Amino acid sequence: MSQITRRSVCVAIATMASVGALWAGPNWPGWRGADSSGVSDESALPVAWTPTSGIAWKTPIPGRAHSSPIVWGDRIFLTTAIEGDVIPDHTPLKHVIEGSEWRSPDATGGNKRHTFQVLALDAKTGKILWTRTSYEGPVYDDRHSRGSYAAPTPVTDGARVYAYFGSEGLYAYRFDGTPVWNRKLGNVAGLSVGVSTSPVLFGNLVIIQADEDNGDTSFIAAIDGTTGRDVWRVARPKMPISWATPLLTSAGGRPELVTTTDTRIVAYDPRTGRELWSEPGLESYAVPSPVAAGTMVIIATGNPKKITIGLRLGAVPEGQARRVWEYRKGSAYVVSPTAYGDQVYITSDGGITTALDAKTGALIYEGGRPPVASTFMSSPVAYAGHLFMTNEEGDTFVITAGPTHAVVRTNSVGEPVFASPALANGTVYIRGLKHLFAIR
Repeated sequence: MSQITRRSVCVAIATMASVGALWAGPNWPGWRGADSSGVSDESALPVAWTPTSGIAWKTPIPGRAHSSPIVWGDRIFLTTAIEGDVIPDHTPLKHVIEGSEWRSPDATGGNKRHTFQVLALDAKTGKILWTRTSYEGPVYDDRHSRGSYAAPTPVTDGARVYAYFGSEGLYAYRFDGTPVWNRKLGNVAGLSVGVSTSPVLFGNLVIIQADEDNGDTSFIAAIDGTTGRDVWRVARPKMPISWATPLLTSAGGRPELVTTTDTRIVAYDPRTGRELWSEPGLESYAVPSPVAAGTMVIIATGNPKKITIGLRLGAVPEGQARRVWEYRKGSAYVVSPTAYGDQVYITSDGGITTALDAKTGALIYEGGRPPVASTFMSSPVAYAGHLFMTNEEGDTFVITAGPTHAVVRTNSVGEPVFASPALANGTVYIRGLKHLFAIR
């Protein structure tokens, strides 16, 4: 094992007394927060706002992106993608699925020039402190017409911020905007609708799940955050495309990195890439991200089948099944489940909420409806005894957490929202189609 590998693994082990040890305090360092749950225990977060009240500032953000903001101390980091002109004679990747050429009817953008950027903002004022262009030029594949090339949420360790743009590379910056390193990890065929899997951190390791169309060149890799070099890389043969972000957890008594596809669910040791366990897959597209609930991991899918399953984390005693329960209704194509208290909440694409017991899968309630017809791409956040669900119109429905469903308030930022919120330092950050909003 190289010196770089030994050092990286030692740092990872040292920080793994708890997965969130590196992220102590009121930061929101990556996709759905410190533990990928979307849940905050802060007591001073706002519960009410309108387009004209409760918003501390809003800052125009160029381009189009569905990535969430991340927050560390007084810094906010965002990614964005700016579309340019058509490039003559440039065509995106041709996809071959089961021997036949295929392109999504919603595919777009692959024949144009694009600019991918990372931005840093002052959390107090919303002022853009710096903008760095990570990549500019043609792209490997199309994206969905309702999606973005800046779909993966960046991640930070408090010293550097890491931004992933799929085939166009992984980029590391210091907090002052100084580039540290960048590299292309390999082309990722996104089924002509794009890449959305976000990077996760384990100590000094930046972990990327890169599953593509047919699984012929799928892999998962851990990159040294200081040098940008591979620490480990594991091929995932015949693991077809996944848009879900892996879950890093220690809830089962050991560090586990849980990955999902429609064919297999696999947990790896994040220190080495060694496979710890696997289960049959989701039978449908892996888009929602898994969440931990005690010693369980909850995994959902919503297209074409609607399935939510509860699996045991850690070593399973002989004679016991890892899969504890499953529920076959109510889950969304994009929206991730939320585990809050003893319950897990799943929502349909139209925001109809189902609550299940996280340990047993027992139905607590189903059919909880938003007050108006809605569609959702943003995943919920939870705090102060409530779920906060933001629809594509920018309305946030405040729903009681617990055994009964009640919508107690509707808030709005006044513009469309596709990204999931961030919660940090007494502030709710919502990325709209054109602005980043700070709500206090």
